[in-house]
Amino acid sequence: MIGILFDLTFLLAAPFWALMILAPRWSWTARIVGSPLIVAPVLLVYAVLVLPSLGTVLPVVTAPTLDGLRDLLGTADGAAAAWAHMIAFDLFVGRWIWQDARERGLPALLTAPVLLLTVVLGPLGLAVHLGLRAVRRRRANAVAPAAPVA
Repeated sequence: MIGILFDLTFLLAAPFWALMILAPRWSWTARIVGSPLIVAPVLLVYAVLVLPSLGTVLPVVTAPTLDGLRDLLGTADGAAAAWAHMIAFDLFVGRWIWQDARERGLPALLTAPVLLLTVVLGPLGLAVHLGLRAVRRRRANAVAPAAPVA
């Protein structure tokens, strides 16, 4: 059962990633990805994995130690739950990146590799997007005409 849930986790998120990366300007992408509920299926998998083991998980996450976390993640249950956790948060962050890039007018061809990086190495994708935002803002401020002095 754990193996099936592990495999199911990314399969539930993949269609949303595909929409954001391959069809970012399609009207249905905006309708579907516009809802934060796209993470709900993965959150359900996470709940199914974590809730039965709450007695084991809570002590590890409320008073974390490296050894305790290593022991938890060293189990099939722990690894599958951690995977669902990562997939859910990466998808939520990827959704935010996609929306933010659209609002700021960042080109889809620039955003797609950032989203791919977010799928694979979530925090690095977020860091790159935040860097692109900062560069874009600096360039916009440099090009903006100065306000007239009264």
